[in-house]
Amino acid sequence: MARIWLDLFPVCAAILLLMFVHSDITFAQTAPPSPERQWLGPGEQQIKRDAERFRDSHPSIESAKIYSLGELIDFAQSHNPETRFAWERARAQAAALGVARSELYPTLAAVALSFTERDDILAGSAFVRQSIETIRVAFEVNYTLFDFGARAGRIDAAKAELLAANFAFNDTHRKIIFTVEKAYYELLNTSGQVIAARTSLTKAETAQQAAEDRLKQGLGTLPDVLEARSATAQAELDLQSVIGAKDVAAGDLATALGVSPTTVIQVQSIDDLSIPTSLGDNVEAAIDRAFEQRPDLLEQVAKIRAANARVKKARAAYYPSLELSFGPGAQTQIGAQQLFARTHRDGFTGGLAFSLKWSLFDGGARKNRLANERANLRATEAQLNVRRDQIANETWAAYSNAKTAFQQRQAARALLEAASQSYASALEAYNYGVRSFLDVTAAQRTLADAQAADVFARARVLTALAELAFRIGDKRP
Repeated sequence: MARIWLDLFPVCAAILLLMFVHSDITFAQTAPPSPERQWLGPGEQQIKRDAERFRDSHPSIESAKIYSLGELIDFAQSHNPETRFAWERARAQAAALGVARSELYPTLAAVALSFTERDDILAGSAFVRQSIETIRVAFEVNYTLFDFGARAGRIDAAKAELLAANFAFNDTHRKIIFTVEKAYYELLNTSGQVIAARTSLTKAETAQQAAEDRLKQGLGTLPDVLEARSATAQAELDLQSVIGAKDVAAGDLATALGVSPTTVIQVQSIDDLSIPTSLGDNVEAAIDRAFEQRPDLLEQVAKIRAANARVKKARAAYYPSLELSFGPGAQTQIGAQQLFARTHRDGFTGGLAFSLKWSLFDGGARKNRLANERANLRATEAQLNVRRDQIANETWAAYSNAKTAFQQRQAARALLEAASQSYASALEAYNYGVRSFLDVTAAQRTLADAQAADVFARARVLTALAELAFRIGDKRP
């Protein structure tokens, strides 16, 4: 039987021509020629241009506005690319659930078919050329009537995976909130350290001026003046160090917000924040709350539910499935023979079929798939137990760190008060000639350390409380 597909010839010719013309581009890419040199290829510049198109314009931060922590958290939740990534993952999983649910409904397809047959048939003692052209339009309806829970298993798995994706989305927000809080408090700490270093520099300059004045009056010595100048230079060095640390902290905060690290962000002073003095819960209550609230733990529970559903789906493969197929349609046939007149016929076609499919032997594929899904289920359950232990340990460590931070805060406050009094007394005694300048220098250094420790202790309390809330899974603004 000969069939005519002349209409396809121009298409095939065009495809072959395109393949010939672009063969040098298609096969131009090669692996790096040697392991010791970087790869340079013709596609590199195109990839670089593509990368330029994917640059996201960073949202704007008002450089003159002083932002609170809550405002920065809101900004990060809206603009950090990690939240969008987690959101799109959850949306994709919701679409996957829709795909799984679609199996509960029949599928309807429209089919249009046109073909021509030409052959020679034997009529008597001669062959007669015969041509038949068929045009058919039909609908195909397919529906699975029963499959012993295979579809239900797929749907349940998709539901659980959507839950897991939603909990992962919440966990992303939890992590971003803590990242912003940690960077925010570090910026407050370094900003306070800059203030403390500037104060220390001022005190060093004051002490140096006192030494210079006493030398001019004949009451001081040159070594005292040199020691004072050295202390001032050291204070200036310390100031530049903490200014650099502040710039790094500002860049970390900007990155956590999803903006350029060069963005100028004005934040509140640590002196404007109230510092808590005690913890609210005991550690047992904190761990219990973490077990109830942590989204990563709930995500793991949802994964166990999904694993159970996949076991159900794998088990259903041992049983038959019953499908219904129905295809009504219309058909036109036009025929011509050399000995007879041209003729045609119109009519309706279609059929109804039930299909029972039961795999009796598959070389152990079903057995191994079921064993695989059961092993995955047990592994997921084990991961849950591991995660619970990790959460308990993380919460315990965060609670202990918070307690230590409160104790350090009290000690730093007492140290600052004592160092302030010691410096004032040493400087006054030196002006009266009772104490040496080395005593003043030592007191000034102790006071500088105490001021830095006080700022650090206050920031440490805020950071420790933020970490404890992060480990427990408390919802913050």
